[in-house]
Amino acid sequence: MSHTAHIPSHRKPRRSGSNKLRAGVAGGVLSTLAVAGASGSASAAAPVTETIEMPTLTSDLSAQVARSASATQLTAAAYELQAQQEQLRAEQDQAAKKASGQAKKDRAEAVRKAEAEKKAAERAAKAEAERRAETERASRTAERAPLTTTTAAAPASTSTPQSDTPSTGTSDSTGTSAPSTGSSSESTTAPASGNLGSVIAFLKAQVGDAYVMGGTGPNSWDCSGLVQAAFKEAGIDLPRTSQTQSTAGTQVGTSNLQVGDILYWGGAGSAYHTGVYIGNGQYLDAANPSKGVVIQDLSGYPADGAVRVL
Repeated sequence: MSHTAHIPSHRKPRRSGSNKLRAGVAGGVLSTLAVAGASGSASAAAPVTETIEMPTLTSDLSAQVARSASATQLTAAAYELQAQQEQLRAEQDQAAKKASGQAKKDRAEAVRKAEAEKKAAERAAKAEAERRAETERASRTAERAPLTTTTAAAPASTSTPQSDTPSTGTSDSTGTSAPSTGSSSESTTAPASGNLGSVIAFLKAQVGDAYVMGGTGPNSWDCSGLVQAAFKEAGIDLPRTSQTQSTAGTQVGTSNLQVGDILYWGGAGSAYHTGVYIGNGQYLDAANPSKGVVIQDLSGYPADGAVRVL
């Protein structure tokens, strides 16, 4: 017997056992399929659906969410309010600085304008006083033109200080009597030499000089500056202004004048102009910007008062 033929015969009993096992397995499978079929039929009749449950919002959770949202809004509003406040403060600071700078400029401008107005008022007051004096002088000169012409035609001796002090009944340098053009009550008696002569000589030397407000020489004068300088030649210190010069010395009025008397226009202590009587009804003064230092006839512009210091 061949080896090949021997093997089949050798394994026959095992094949029967395997068939039994297979039959058992097949039976089990068929049973399982039957159960599965039944189960499938049942599943087909009542399908099962799977549901995923989501968490539900409770009232507490809703409240927490609401509070969180509200807190977020409040925080945002607070930041926005803070930003607005900071911007407002910055704008206020800028406005305050600008207002402070403008206030300083306004104060400086106000001070400048006040000073300018004050100076303008002072100049206007002085100009008005000069204008009034000039108007009155021109008016009286026009009214008394014949008398002024007669006075101008009278003999004049102005070459020396002595000839600058003629008086009624007193001979001048030509030996003739020099007529007076003032009132009959005016006295023109004066010493022929001495301190008064130096005053008159100084005044005569300035004739033709310019008039300048506040001028004190040597080539320009105002009225009181010229009078002060003239009497300084005689060693007499007079006050600087017309007001104070009108109260220096002794009040003598205008009806008893002597050469060297200080004439003033206006009230004593409030005079606005001064000059010096030089005799023969004339006076010498720093009149105004248009005339300068001149000799004028007293009848054309009578003084309001006079004081005597020599």
